[in-house]
Amino acid sequence: MQKSYDVEKAYKEANALLEGHFLLASGNHSNRYLQSAKVLEYPKKASLLTDALAEMIRSHGIEVDTVCAPALGGVLAGYELARSLDVRSIFVEKKEGGMELRRGFEVTKGEKIIICEDIITTGGSALKAAHAIEALGGEVVAFASLANRGFCKRVGSESEAKEECSLPNNVPLFALDDFTFEMFTPEECPMCKEGSTAIKPGSKG
Repeated sequence: MQKSYDVEKAYKEANALLEGHFLLASGNHSNRYLQSAKVLEYPKKASLLTDALAEMIRSHGIEVDTVCAPALGGVLAGYELARSLDVRSIFVEKKEGGMELRRGFEVTKGEKIIICEDIITTGGSALKAAHAIEALGGEVVAFASLANRGFCKRVGSESEAKEECSLPNNVPLFALDDFTFEMFTPEECPMCKEGSTAIKPGSKG
């Protein structure tokens, strides 16, 4: 399937495809890291990405009423995708063991909702968001992200889902491209063995 937008180029131009020695949320290490905030800080660039993602979703006949993002990382991507799809934007926030809808947001029974992240790695946060929405009677019709780390199978990719993927097989995942980076346990990390110290550049760093 031909890519509708060169998301890798967009990340590189925004200096958002980082190279170095990084500590991931999983505890593993990698020599590359996607910093989506660097892309999304420019609204026009963000709109180009989400317009392409929205077109992909529309082309597969997905009906959607609302886009829901897990806070904090997915909020900007979710808001822009909702704008591109001309639907409502909401977000869920962390609570102990999961996520919940706050701030007066409401979901009606049968409301068709896309869960949107900036990046899908194993899909754990997106799945928690989906559970929060489904508990309120909403219907999760798809997952979406600007970039897919390659653990989960996205629509249009020949790569199969890996064991680490948390997302359900019966709900489609739309993303602009796969980014498959090498990952190492701290014990096996060649950069650690060379004396380098891993840094954590994300929002929890």
